[in-house]
Amino acid sequence: MSSEITTSFVEQYSSNVAMLAQQMGSRLRSAVDVETITGKNAFFDQVGVTAAIQRTSRHADTPQIDTPHARRRVSLADYEWADLIDDQDKVRMLIDPTSSYAKAAAAAMGRAMDDVIITALGGSADTGETGGTAVALPSGSKFATSDQSDGLTVAKLIAAKKFFDLNDVDPSIPRFIVAGATQMSDLLGTTQVTSSDFNTVKALVQGDVDTFMGFKFILSNRLSLDATNTDDRKIFAFTQDAIKLGVGKDITAKIDVRPDKSYATQVYTCMSIGATRMEENKVFQIPCNE
Repeated sequence: MSSEITTSFVEQYSSNVAMLAQQMGSRLRSAVDVETITGKNAFFDQVGVTAAIQRTSRHADTPQIDTPHARRRVSLADYEWADLIDDQDKVRMLIDPTSSYAKAAAAAMGRAMDDVIITALGGSADTGETGGTAVALPSGSKFATSDQSDGLTVAKLIAAKKFFDLNDVDPSIPRFIVAGATQMSDLLGTTQVTSSDFNTVKALVQGDVDTFMGFKFILSNRLSLDATNTDDRKIFAFTQDAIKLGVGKDITAKIDVRPDKSYATQVYTCMSIGATRMEENKVFQIPCNE
């Protein structure tokens, strides 16, 4: 069997996994900034807001603007997936793009990537010259911290839009909301979302919330419940540049024969990634009762 596992065979399987990962893997990767990084840690600079100074006379001294700077650290972690295959016919099918093993590997890697991004949205961001200061998402970036009696409402979406607008977030930067199945169902029961008078007809015809109020919606069942208000799901509104996803090693795959496992064939997939929140005023947490 080992003679059949050629370099091209492995490359084809790895290519299939990578392709499937793009198609059915991470749902959030395309909604954040992605950077290829080298090493275990990478630092990304933040440049603060400055103001222009009016010149009041000819040949005046050139003003020196002390632009504020800060840094965010991305620390990489390794993720892997593996399985053993006994049946030779199944091994031969690995290069089929519809192989269940390739699909399972791509889905597992995608879920892990989404978990990393979601953690960055609501967790602490490593800040400072060495990344030694943890910055939590402040209360001002949350719709509420109290127990909620309602799910995802239009009022909460308006609050999210107002939050970004008050912070002068560039409206040309894509805005997203990642929400669970219950929150999507909440919106589909809302007239403003499903009516063609307020929104595109997609929600009405297909039962699918795509965009509303300038936000593109992404369905994810990876969002966690609030640790205190345990019947509230934490969903997030964010801009594309709010999260930096660092990729040290993108999704790759290997196939090997394992003599220690009765010469079964092992399929192995791995990646090395990390993420951080770049700006608190570009993430808005919305608790929703379930």
